[in-house]
Amino acid sequence: MLKIILPMIMLLPTALLSPKKLLWTNTTMYSLLIATLSLQWLLPTYYPHKNLTPWTGIDQISSPLLTLTCWLLPLMIMASQNHLQQEPPARKRTFILALITIQPFIILAFSSTELMLFYISFEATLIPTLILITRWGNQPERLSAGIYLLFYTLISSLPLLVTMLYLHMQIGTLHLTMINLTHPSLNNSWANMLSSLALLMAFMVKAPLYGLHLWLPKAHVEAPIAGSMLLAALLLKLGGYGIMRITLLMETPQNHLHYPFITLALWGALMTSSICLRQTDLKSLIAYSSVSHMGLVIAASMIQTHWAFAGAMMLMVSHGLTSSMLFCLANTNYERTHSRTLLLTRGLQPLLPLMATWWLLANLTNMALPPTTNLMAELSIMVALFNWSTPTIILTGIATLLTATYTLFMLLTTQRGTLPTHITSTQNSTTREHLLMTLHITPLLLLILKPNLISGIL
Repeated sequence: MLKIILPMIMLLPTALLSPKKLLWTNTTMYSLLIATLSLQWLLPTYYPHKNLTPWTGIDQISSPLLTLTCWLLPLMIMASQNHLQQEPPARKRTFILALITIQPFIILAFSSTELMLFYISFEATLIPTLILITRWGNQPERLSAGIYLLFYTLISSLPLLVTMLYLHMQIGTLHLTMINLTHPSLNNSWANMLSSLALLMAFMVKAPLYGLHLWLPKAHVEAPIAGSMLLAALLLKLGGYGIMRITLLMETPQNHLHYPFITLALWGALMTSSICLRQTDLKSLIAYSSVSHMGLVIAASMIQTHWAFAGAMMLMVSHGLTSSMLFCLANTNYERTHSRTLLLTRGLQPLLPLMATWWLLANLTNMALPPTTNLMAELSIMVALFNWSTPTIILTGIATLLTATYTLFMLLTTQRGTLPTHITSTQNSTTREHLLMTLHITPLLLLILKPNLISGIL
């Protein structure tokens, strides 16, 4: 555990002390090295927890998400390079420092075996994210987006803190392994039902559940590219991961609590997919598509079967990479046309033919076409949901159809059609951008060869 966290913390002095010319090179190379090192976490193990220390441990649920966390840091640094070109060196350093600071917190959140440490790191990720959005966002509305994010997260996570203290008072420990053994005797009293609800609520907002998702499109649209990648690929996964961890601790009498959540999540997948069809803003469209995919994750992790958990894990990892790639592509368009409106940035295929290939690949993975892990994940979730209740096949079927529709709509609007008259010339796509896309798509295509690495099942 420490052999990744310590190099990650040592990235801070690297970013501070690197000479101006080598700042990007040093931080990118160093973080790529850490990302390569972190791949060892994916190796299957027969122990319930590996790398166990008193407070942290890695099991099959957390290892794919931990590797994803380390993998995305160099990609975020690479994606931000052009966006920060005109800024003074001090601001560049501050930006990279904000990106690096958030990493140990996310790693701790995914690997902590103690609920209080999990809560602290879960909340601490909020501060660097807020700094990124409110300082480096593109428009004046970034402040309101930051306030939305702050209040939604804080209001939902305060009941979580109170419930954790209540649990500690009841059991005398907050260690996950101990709670698994003792299983807090929650009877059907009001207090216990409310505590179960409070435990889930914070993660439902973070995931986000339809109805509690209003902060997400705002935050995504206003955030700089690294902020969008961070939100879509990692912070939403904290919600899904939290739900999986907490539902495992709950006793069966509380299961009737799950019905409204499953219903809302599946209905939300339908509604947000329909909203995507009416979007005019490219980033907003990708943000809403994240809500629809995470709806499936919430529904699956609420059923608590092996199949559902495996599907939710695979969908979280593959959605992390896919949505991050889509945001990078939207950003390359934005950097050239200075507009995110779909009508103003259409027909770019003749100008950037290689980028069109990446657009096609990213959209096909978003639609869950074989041979991607997205397909395997969505199939597992659908089978699990169908096994749990037959009518869910109607909702998931329509959601899949709508996903395919809005994805093709996004592809056709950005790449095909007549070129708007105001775009006369654009700069060519750079090697950096192609490398960025390659690093996103390669894991997605390779993981299908051995999907049990990310399925959470040995």
